[in-house]
Amino acid sequence: MSKVTALRRREEHKYGGSPEGIKHHYDIGNEFWRLMLGPSYTYSAALFANPNDDLETAQLRKINWHLNSAKVQDAASVLEVGCGWGTILTRLNRLPNVRRAVGLTLSQAQADYLNGLGLDKVEVRVENWASYEPQEKFDSIISIGAFEHFAKPDETQAEKMLVYRDFFERCHRWLSPRGRLSLQTIAFGNMKRHEANEFMITEIYPESDLPYLADVVNAVDGLFEVVAVRNDRFDYARSYDEWLKNLRSRRAEAVSLAGEEQVQRFERFYKLGSVGFRMGKINLLRFCLRPITNDWRATGEPVKTDGSMSLA
Repeated sequence: MSKVTALRRREEHKYGGSPEGIKHHYDIGNEFWRLMLGPSYTYSAALFANPNDDLETAQLRKINWHLNSAKVQDAASVLEVGCGWGTILTRLNRLPNVRRAVGLTLSQAQADYLNGLGLDKVEVRVENWASYEPQEKFDSIISIGAFEHFAKPDETQAEKMLVYRDFFERCHRWLSPRGRLSLQTIAFGNMKRHEANEFMITEIYPESDLPYLADVVNAVDGLFEVVAVRNDRFDYARSYDEWLKNLRSRRAEAVSLAGEEQVQRFERFYKLGSVGFRMGKINLLRFCLRPITNDWRATGEPVKTDGSMSLA
């Protein structure tokens, strides 16, 4: 991809994420999503620790994992790339040490919802990370469930890698030397890209393509040290199962909100996704990343990523 092509695509707001693709999947009614996701209003894999965990407990553990991974306990400013309906931003707004939090989304419905919450330390922007230019550095960056939307199916592998590298170069520039980046993404596992289910890539996630683990590792090379990485694919399977259970328990209400066709689409989506994660066709990767810097004081401190610290 030439620089001219990249700039043209960025101007069209296609580079690094498609508003049309996001709107297709996410802007189908906030109440419909809340019905499926439950009280946490969190649309990404939870982090289960034992068979008796309920969804809300596991979602809280996942949130804590990312807050710990990004060292939010030491942060005055935090950026969230792909902020969803603001579960993490709401937590950040309550933390006394955090003075500023910025959330990026391509969903106007999510932004409208967040702007109605009255979060005084939070700025929500309907903006692509590829066009965002912060005025100050951040101490923490968190991105959960956005990375898988950055590349497009029609791009070559080289073009995909340019997008991934651009994202990490920006995060490196935006972070303070002692900052941390916490990243969560779905990724291809033992399945080849051409084996992906047509329903998933056209009906559920149009204009999106998954990375492989090697893509992320290669894209951060020389920019970030991988402090921790874990594959929690069974957690995503279980999250899909829980969302399907929520949907079916209030199916009539869901149909009244979004229509029978949409409900059937999500029932099929959650069943296929659960099977795919259990078979290892797709993985759920969580990364704790430390920026590579010449400041030796920023490189040797341990980072706690077990999700046990409560930052409520």
